[in-house]
Amino acid sequence: QLQASGGGLVQAGGSLRLSCATSGFPFDDYAISWFRQAPGKSREAVSCITSGDSRTYYTESVEGRFTISRDNAKNTVSLQMNSLAPEDTAVYYCAATTYRPYTEYETDYHYWGQGTQVTVSS
Repeated sequence: QLQASGGGLVQAGGSLRLSCATSGFPFDDYAISWFRQAPGKSREAVSCITSGDSRTYYTESVEGRFTISRDNAKNTVSLQMNSLAPEDTAVYYCAATTYRPYTEYETDYHYWGQGTQVTVSS
């Protein structure tokens, strides 16, 4: 299972930190990604952190503003989001995959969290 939390309402330029708590699978063997889905749009991959060497990947629109990290001792992944903009408004989901090194395709993910709403006001 994955449990996403940390969403909320923030003004443009502000920050939020999302957390993804996991259980029920060998966390160390899974890459974890954050996806988001804005109203009227398809879900997109935002960031991923691989298993093992914890390499990180970001979609271009969040590069330099978002930072993903994982704590293998606590089986959690965090997404620090800075300099938020209204276009970051979406429901954010965490997901887990054994695909190596990572994948942006939803169908490659085995486990999904329930989503947490992020709303950025202008």
